[in-house]
Amino acid sequence: MQVITIGSDIAKNVFQVHGAGNAVLRRKVRRDQLIPLLRDMQPCLIGMEACATAHHWARELIALGHVVKLMPPAYVKAYVKRNKNDAADAEAICEAVTRPTMRFVAVKSADAQSFLMLHRARHLLVQQRTAQISAMREHLAEYGVVAPRGGPMSWSNRSSRQGRWAAPRDGATGSYPLARTIEGLGAQIRKIEIELLAWYRTNQVCRRLLTIPGIGFITATALAATVVDAKVFRSGRQFAAWLGLVPKQHSSGGKDRMGGISKMGDRYLRHLLVVGATAVIRYTRRKATTVSTWANQLLERKPARLVTVAVANKVVRIAWAVMAREENYPATPSMAQG
Repeated sequence: MQVITIGSDIAKNVFQVHGAGNAVLRRKVRRDQLIPLLRDMQPCLIGMEACATAHHWARELIALGHVVKLMPPAYVKAYVKRNKNDAADAEAICEAVTRPTMRFVAVKSADAQSFLMLHRARHLLVQQRTAQISAMREHLAEYGVVAPRGGPMSWSNRSSRQGRWAAPRDGATGSYPLARTIEGLGAQIRKIEIELLAWYRTNQVCRRLLTIPGIGFITATALAATVVDAKVFRSGRQFAAWLGLVPKQHSSGGKDRMGGISKMGDRYLRHLLVVGATAVIRYTRRKATTVSTWANQLLERKPARLVTVAVANKVVRIAWAVMAREENYPATPSMAQG
């Protein structure tokens, strides 16, 4: 039996395999049976959805000599016939992977995934610290202490020189555990940032990305770890569309109707890029660059939030060019020269 193409619907313990070629293969296998099954087969094309554990299994199957391609689950859905089940999903994956217009997801290395885990851990810790700070601010208000905006460092600098948590210790003793939790979360966040900074200093792609206005080492390392090969995208606009920073289209009958941004793709990356674009807008008058000059001209006729998203879109396109062409961003003082 010769199998040319295989579609695999992966899960935690039970996988469904569908093969097509001179014969059709339909089999349900357990987790520990997948590698032995595919090891005995001739090298073939294997398609999988880019979901949890997909990159791990892709690396394992590539090591066996197979060609593995990952696809967004939303693009595979159109090939499912009638009822949805594991066998139908595997058959749909097997068909979708052979389509010439299908878009694929690059397989990430184990190192890239480890750095993305650091980013996800940092993001979770920042959310937890923000929640604790908000609770602390409300508790202090019950004692007549109105904390200023910002984190605990700004509280100590503005309101007390005797210690960071002078008010909780003196009056709101019930808030002291929150204070210790905030300090602990801050220490964990700093530890993760130190690891990311060390990787940034040794990674050429990250160093190139940092030449772009609105991108710091956090965003640079997230982009470098997420986008294995920027050349997978045909253009900067396709890259921006992948991140959900382009308008939704509701066009029909030759009439173009554009809505808000699609918000598709990686939400975490989009969040970092919009935050960086906000910084560009805020400090745009201090240092004139191509992006800041263009943003100033746009601010004269558009709302600030719309301009922020537009700047994020522009930064994403620049980032794609920097990664695809392997060169630094040539910042210029103004747009008049170009």
